[in-house]
Parts: sequence; C-alpha cells; structure tokens
Amino acid sequence: MKSYTAKPADIERAWHLIDATDLTLGRLSSRVARLLMGKHKPMYTPHMDTGDYVVIVNADKVRVTGRKAQQKVYYRHSGYPGGLKTTTLGKMMKEFPTRALEKSVSGMLPHTRLGNGMKKRLRIFAGAEHPHGSQITVDSTKEVK
Repeated sequence: MKSYTAKPADIERAWHLIDATDLTLGRLSSRVARLLMGKHKPMYTPHMDTGDYVVIVNADKVRVTGRKAQQKVYYRHSGYPGGLKTTTLGKMMKEFPTRALEKSVSGMLPHTRLGNGMKKRLRIFAGAEHPHGSQITVDSTKEVK
C-alpha cells in the first residue's frame, strides 16, 4: 500500500472563526495550531502546508489559570550588553491583547519556512469586529471548547 501525499492542487482551505471569550490560552492555542497545520484533515501531509485560515475574535477576553498573569515572563534581547527586556503576561495582555495569543500559537507551529506560511493565515482581533465575515465557512468555537 502506498502512502498518500497531498498535491498543491488538492488543497482546499476553509476559514474558521473562533470566539476566544473565556477560553484557556494554551488549550485554544493548541487547537488553533492544529487547524493551521491541517492535522484535522485526512489529507494531512507533514511536508506540505495543508492547513486552513483561522480568525480569532475577542482575544482580549482569553483567560489563563493560576498566577500565570503575574508569573509568566516573556524575554527579548536588543543585542547590546544589558539589553535584556522582560514583560509579564498580564502586562502584555493589557498593552497588546493579541500578542500573547500570537506568540503562543507560533510556538506550537514548525519553526521553518513551512511554519511561516502557516502564521500568515492566522488573523487575531482584540474585539468582536473583523473584516473577514464573507470568507468564514466554519464556526469552530464549539469544537475548541
């Protein structure tokens, strides 16, 4: 029996809408990463980008458990001596409500050119309004819970 390999002409991309209100950050991120990679499809091929588009609304209402808002720290470095910058999750959610979810999902995707294409199909909005209403084909909020 031969293994199936998806061809670029066979790939059909759907648009998923997810409402992040009161969903846990990590569980939501893993479900979104699965949709972006295409692992929910029977035609999934690891070396091909078979994933779908994902639109997340109400990203500012996502929740975290425990004391992660105060204890989880994100690091970045400017490249200069003493240039280490730190930000807590709570501060990041106040200043940039979509960035924590974006970083969480991108950490679960491949760190290659294939993953870069997947990240471009992720759209995150802090509020309920988004400009992709006509493209949405699947409401995946119930699947994520």
